[in-house]
Amino acid sequence: MPEGALTKGLLAELGEKGANVRELPVGVGQLPGQVGHLAGRRFAGRTEESVQPALDPQPLPVERERVGIPARERVLGDGARRPVPVGGHFEQRADLGQDRREASVHSRSIIRVPPTGGMGRRAYSWRRLGPFLAAAVLLVWLAAPAHAADPTLTARLARALKVPHVDPSRTAALAVDLRTGAVVYARNQSLALIPASNEKLPVAYAALALLGPGYRFHTEVVGSGTLVGDVWHGDLWLRGFGDPTLVPADLAALAAEVASWGIRRVDGAVIGDESWFDARRVAPGWKPSFYIEESPPLSALVVDRGRYRGRTSANPALAAASLFRQALEAKNVRVAGRTRSGALTMVGLPLARDVSEPLADVVRFMGRESDNYTAEVLVKQLGALHAAQGSTAAGVRVLRAVLEAARVPLAGVRLADGSGLSRLNRLTASALVALLETGLAAGELRDAFLASLAVAGVDGTLENRLERKPALGQVIAKTGTTSAASALSGFVRDRYVFAILQNGRPISTYWARLAQDRFATALAASG
Repeated sequence: MPEGALTKGLLAELGEKGANVRELPVGVGQLPGQVGHLAGRRFAGRTEESVQPALDPQPLPVERERVGIPARERVLGDGARRPVPVGGHFEQRADLGQDRREASVHSRSIIRVPPTGGMGRRAYSWRRLGPFLAAAVLLVWLAAPAHAADPTLTARLARALKVPHVDPSRTAALAVDLRTGAVVYARNQSLALIPASNEKLPVAYAALALLGPGYRFHTEVVGSGTLVGDVWHGDLWLRGFGDPTLVPADLAALAAEVASWGIRRVDGAVIGDESWFDARRVAPGWKPSFYIEESPPLSALVVDRGRYRGRTSANPALAAASLFRQALEAKNVRVAGRTRSGALTMVGLPLARDVSEPLADVVRFMGRESDNYTAEVLVKQLGALHAAQGSTAAGVRVLRAVLEAARVPLAGVRLADGSGLSRLNRLTASALVALLETGLAAGELRDAFLASLAVAGVDGTLENRLERKPALGQVIAKTGTTSAASALSGFVRDRYVFAILQNGRPISTYWARLAQDRFATALAASG
């Protein structure tokens, strides 16, 4: 499908949900007085001493982007599963047949949702920007700023970025005052650079905009054959539709549903079906070492991040089918045939279905923990649902069309994957700031989008960074780290939006992060 036609189709599909987004200019001007604040909390067990916006903070530990987090270390909770009607809108694909069963919602997952109340993420969200935001904002930083920037702050930000071993000519930065629309700092803001994991920001926004925060992935068991007595004459198909959070406990629930039909023996096989996505296990532009080391093999059917018998399987669908067979046997359902992988091409009988947590939780985990696998699966899911092909190439076309529909400036932008591992990706500081502003004004998507950003000194990939005031708890941002790039983009309270991209061959992670943290600290101190 041509990109122009895809963009028009997505514009129509977004409808009213995307109307405010499409009308939002790139810069943000004076905001209504009701804007909520990000901060104002004290943190138990942390020092309350004031930190000046000095240019020499404590040395920062070199922190690796978090990938491949074991499922058992990140659980949603231990509560019992709750049944939900299968007829609910969990994905945009017709079922294979009439399903009289119920679906089970995950009780365990790689995702841990923070408890409500207390220091919840909503404390860092802008709740009400007013009904007339789109009319109030101005396209200010693509032309002359509407208000003069503070020259003192501009100078401090410039000094913050001056560190050894980071090339100024390959550094881009942009900071905008959300209250006035003034550009407080700009350097190479239109320079296209490798974004590292800041690539996950377009993925988060596009997934939430097109699928909605309440979207749920599903996995199903379909039988091809007939049930006679307690024997299923035929095969059982475990069909994956891209759920990145599937764990063995979910297979146990599916097996229990199959057993509830009275099935005690299967004279066929258990077959893993991953045909919802293409068969490519990596994305374009990845180093060979990224396969398994930075992400398990990409597939529409992956359980426990592809782990099987203590190792990451190169055939995740077969591994998932093998685990499901074990789950069936644990429920006293014997299987005679040999486990294999394949693609179901006929209409079968739906026997069981499992659905994931809402997309908002999945995106939160992806962003905070910078999870590569989740980002890549979301891109393929967008391709499968909105471009009729579950591939990375189709998915990034959808990503670009969503950004274009949101009027994010795309000059120099090139999207190759979802995680940011690819060296083929290019983003600009202008595009990132525009995208962040768009997410901020995106109505029902805003809270979920902002929740994907890590909180300085509190959680995610910023848990061990910016741990002292004035930045502590006041900065929410997306990090990015590869050997060739380092990045930090986000918000300082409700006052500033910023983006920093740094490239090198290789980039010095220590010095790049030092510059980023000094930049964010200077913004926090000025607000």
